[in-house]
Amino acid sequence: MKAKKRCWGGNDPLMIAYHDTEWGVPLHDDRGLFEFLVLEGMQAGLSWATILRKRENFRKAFSGFDARRVAGYGTRDVQRLLQDPGIIRNRLKIEAAINNARRFLEVQKEFGSFDRYIWGFVEGKPIRNRFRTLSELPARTPLSDRISKDLKSRGFKFTGSTIVYAHLQATGMVNDHMVHCFRYRQVQP
Repeated sequence: MKAKKRCWGGNDPLMIAYHDTEWGVPLHDDRGLFEFLVLEGMQAGLSWATILRKRENFRKAFSGFDARRVAGYGTRDVQRLLQDPGIIRNRLKIEAAINNARRFLEVQKEFGSFDRYIWGFVEGKPIRNRFRTLSELPARTPLSDRISKDLKSRGFKFTGSTIVYAHLQATGMVNDHMVHCFRYRQVQP
């Protein structure tokens, strides 16, 4: 049987499953978009594999990524999260996640959904890149620069251009699967 060609994932079953089922799939669910916003911010300076291994712990710690509940977190919740060994215990990242939940709700109120807001940057259609090697993948683009600037103007934290570009990849706003990858054509709507 011929092995599937993948962009990345190596021999790590968790990374392979994420690559094969989630990464690059157009996501239009506000809770999922909020989850990736939090997780990408938590990843800053760390590997995605580290975040994936802690993902279920993050879901429990952050109320299933219910932005409304997270937006209501206070000092006691910050202390609880700082004591949770199952997540990244970085005060700035934790406080940013709570702040971002509040900003997320503001965007939902203004646009009707975060989905409508964020996908509006690509007119509702994923950008399909044609990369052949991982070295071609950018860390940021003019699009991620523009979105980052807009998010920051709305008060979001840990939403620099590199973090935003990772979010665009994860949520399928850009298809950065390599052209030789079996998922390249599958993730196109």
